[in-house]
Amino acid sequence: MKILCIGEALIDMICTDKGKKLSDGQNFLKKSGGAPANVAAAIAALGGEVELAAKVGTDPFGTHLKEVMDAFGVGTRWMWQDDKYFTTFAFVSLMHSGERDFYFNRGADAQLSVEDIEQIDVKQFAIVHFGSATAFLPGPLQQSYFNLMHKCIEEGIFISFDPNYRHLLFKDNIPAFIQLSRLFLRKCHFFKVSDEEAMLLTNTNTLDEAVDSLLQHTTAVFAITLGKLGTLLGMNGQTIIISSIPVTAVDTTGAGDAFVGAVLYQLAQARKPADTTWQQWQHIVQQANKAGARTCEYMGAMEAFKHLSNDIFK
Repeated sequence: MKILCIGEALIDMICTDKGKKLSDGQNFLKKSGGAPANVAAAIAALGGEVELAAKVGTDPFGTHLKEVMDAFGVGTRWMWQDDKYFTTFAFVSLMHSGERDFYFNRGADAQLSVEDIEQIDVKQFAIVHFGSATAFLPGPLQQSYFNLMHKCIEEGIFISFDPNYRHLLFKDNIPAFIQLSRLFLRKCHFFKVSDEEAMLLTNTNTLDEAVDSLLQHTTAVFAITLGKLGTLLGMNGQTIIISSIPVTAVDTTGAGDAFVGAVLYQLAQARKPADTTWQQWQHIVQQANKAGARTCEYMGAMEAFKHLSNDIFK
């Protein structure tokens, strides 16, 4: 069954001059990025049928992003190139203190409009995944998200959600991010969060408190990624921690997106994803942990996904 991912596709410019501010950096590495784009690429790499709804520029970088998605086998007919806006860029440099020097040059991704979304026949998709790294920032994309969510609810389509909180994007407007995320937490069928995101969205101080709050206030199945400690799965008042896969990590970028992609790929094999049982969910998360681990063995998400296939599930 087909999956639709909606959200940002962008270019990450990574400063390779370690410890230097962006203003002092001389060398940058271009990487294709955007959490929904990563999830779509992971699904396609695993053998799933997936399309990406996103907007990029007609500039060389937008063309590059579209070509990358095409190369993975992601359907790009809903990946619009807008000649009025430049492709979105995120510039990042890692300081010796561990802090990141960050500059976000937002462009075309914000312009994915309701009119664009109206062209998509959502009935052809069994699952729609919303990754919100930039979608909850002001702009047409935010309205498009909620428009598509309501269409999915009307059509009974399985909704997946990853809030994908980025402090450097929302440090001046955290309450709005929390409010908008909670709307999706109440409406979706599955969501994935980190332990930090779980505590942020529930306004709690410990993981246990966050889990209790999520079990009380959402009906969705949820996965909380805990790094080396594994993945906490929650459903219908039950929780269990699924062990992680031991791996010597080279780069953790994209591991969470690979996890989500692997979950959705497996759900798409079922006739009715919403009817997945507790035992089946445990198996799905166990297998998805393998995808996250495989991604950590390579530098960069898209490079890692080239080594991702459904052979990891055997």
